[in-house]
Amino acid sequence: MNDLESLKTEIKKLSAKATQAKMDLHDLSEELPVNWTAIMTVARKAHDAFAELDRKREELKTLEKA
Repeated sequence: MNDLESLKTEIKKLSAKATQAKMDLHDLSEELPVNWTAIMTVARKAHDAFAELDRKREELKTLEKA
């Protein structure tokens, strides 16, 4: 598998991870005020997942242009 294919596979996995983090954040918001102390932890995980996904998508754009 070449770098481009490998990166696309990684992006698919990261996308699934980010979607799950989004759902976890949504579920937490539905349950508030229960578990309100977990807001920052769950939000950080979602933020980090989407930030990593965004970085990899930018990397893919760069590779595709080359």
